[in-house]
Amino acid sequence: LGWAPRPGLPPGTVALLASGPGGELLWLDVTHRPALAPGVRLMGRYLLPPCKQCWHTCAAFLPHGGLLLCGDRRGSLLLFRCDSSSGQAAESTGIANGVTSPVRGESGSEAQPSCLLHKEALPLESPLSVLFGLHGKTGVTSVTCHGDCIYSTGRDGVYRQLRLRGQQLEVLRKHRPCKGLQWIEELRFTPDGDLLVLGFHADNFVVWSSRTGENLLCVPCGGGHRSWSYCGSPSAEAFAFIKCGDVMLYRREAEPCEQQVLLESLHGREIACVRRLGAMDVPGHAALNIFVTGSEDTTACVLALSEHSRAAVPLARLSDHISSVRALALAGPAGPGSEDVGDKGLSPLLFSAGGRAQIECYRLLCTRDPGSESAVACQVIHVASHRLDEHWERKKNRHKLVKMDPETRYMSLSVVPGTSTEQLPTPWRFLAAACSDGSVRLFGLLEAARKLVLVAESFHHQRCVLKVEAFLHALPQHLPSRRHLLCSAATDGGIAFWDITGPIADAADALHRAEGEVQPLALGAPLLTVMAHSCGVNSLHVRETPEGRYLVASGSDDGSIHVCLLEVALGGGDAAAGTCLRVLERVARPCAHAAHVTGIRVLRPDLLLSASVDQRLTLWGRGPGGLDALSTTFFHVPDLAELDCWEGTGAGGELSYSCVLCGRGLEMLR
Repeated sequence: LGWAPRPGLPPGTVALLASGPGGELLWLDVTHRPALAPGVRLMGRYLLPPCKQCWHTCAAFLPHGGLLLCGDRRGSLLLFRCDSSSGQAAESTGIANGVTSPVRGESGSEAQPSCLLHKEALPLESPLSVLFGLHGKTGVTSVTCHGDCIYSTGRDGVYRQLRLRGQQLEVLRKHRPCKGLQWIEELRFTPDGDLLVLGFHADNFVVWSSRTGENLLCVPCGGGHRSWSYCGSPSAEAFAFIKCGDVMLYRREAEPCEQQVLLESLHGREIACVRRLGAMDVPGHAALNIFVTGSEDTTACVLALSEHSRAAVPLARLSDHISSVRALALAGPAGPGSEDVGDKGLSPLLFSAGGRAQIECYRLLCTRDPGSESAVACQVIHVASHRLDEHWERKKNRHKLVKMDPETRYMSLSVVPGTSTEQLPTPWRFLAAACSDGSVRLFGLLEAARKLVLVAESFHHQRCVLKVEAFLHALPQHLPSRRHLLCSAATDGGIAFWDITGPIADAADALHRAEGEVQPLALGAPLLTVMAHSCGVNSLHVRETPEGRYLVASGSDDGSIHVCLLEVALGGGDAAAGTCLRVLERVARPCAHAAHVTGIRVLRPDLLLSASVDQRLTLWGRGPGGLDALSTTFFHVPDLAELDCWEGTGAGGELSYSCVLCGRGLEMLR
């Protein structure tokens, strides 16, 4: 049995949901009548999917569309159609020959025959949408609606955010409140915009604030296997529970908060990577730059940085990673849902990767929200995820194989440009990854099916691969084909160049035929290897010149910078022939910095920007004589991990460049 509030009911009437044998769920409206027995009307009958423990655990009527959302003991979410007019056929009065016959009970009050005697008059409805086992085998604990989203909680340690598309449930993302809070019971939305997570941490009842990231209340009650109730207000809060047959009450008066936050942190540990999503103009506000950062604290953060107030305001926090987030990559706005954003926002595809060989993919929808503190709202849709050990778990005869190293880390990501429906039979996107186990891996993403699949790999480097960069070479007009090229750099200072056009085409064809499940292909041998440095390559960037050649700039652990100019040629001038790479020019600048060069960008063919752990940002001019230092700026971020650059327009309309640096902090320079 369970009560569920339903919009539009008259005072004194509530909805009651009852699970019975065979997975049958009954919806009854119960009306309180003074001095009389409650009136009961059967409104609907629903069939739960068959499973061992077939009963509902929570339910909510959606505010629009005449829909009922239920969670069951198996951890599934079920969506049913609920039409209140259908309940007219099953009144809770005894009807014989068209005359209502009340029955007198023992206490003198009027008792009515059960409305269940006529339940066959209503059809048994099947669910419109089912998300089977969404919260695992321990069950769904609550479902609630807030704004345009649906939230569900479970005893799997996460709560999920969903939305309704048509009459189908779609999971947007999942949230993990805090470590150890495995038994989440309920969510409460406060008037000041905070989200409170109510649950049990070991044998304590906990109220956790998603805004401050800390426990607001912790009561030792013995654990979650008990009846309980919580009520909180600005003046006091109370928690009642049953323990050993006794009803216990905990009550606490509100205390003044003596803690003042001077500056909110973006992350709990150092920031390992940063990418700029773009800029947004909001009427009445200064220009806002939208960034995403990844950190050693296992989270990624989408934030808005105002150039006027110089304040960074978090928009969304992504907490799906189980280890550090070391690499980020962005793809263009094309994809489901991007048409809803239009010219008023940003809708990139975000890839994040890091420790435990884990990759997560999200669709970000950033729109204007003048009423909020940041003036921007960001909706996050979780698209897909991939872990190498999960791939290993699906292999046959895995007991005969050596499991992949669980400590494998993704060091760098790069989206392969130019893959679309025109070139491939299905709209797959491809992602290259540099891995600490010595491999270069290629993944395919089908966003519509939410699949991220490993399609190709190579262990050519035989040592930790630190960086990858993918780029597209467009052939002359009389050759309609194009070449997808990739460069990878490792800890030995070598940079390898690959032609991945063939593996991408073969993988797309295999994915199309196998419906998304393939064995990883071989990337083959690289076209060219350049020994650019004496030790690890910590930064890498590729830029095409107006002549159709490519400048490849890299920075190393030894503080040196290396730049080479490449030309792409085809054997025999035929598009079907093999690709050839020629090094036209090489320039090296030893001891360009006093420490590791962890960021480098080719701004123009004659202009480079490098950043180092020595906290110097240096602008280099590239000329016939090599690299010449033009200017140096000192920045304030220690232990620099990465930089990102973009073009802009200055006050006078001239071209300008801006950059953002991350490490033990975040800094933006223009």
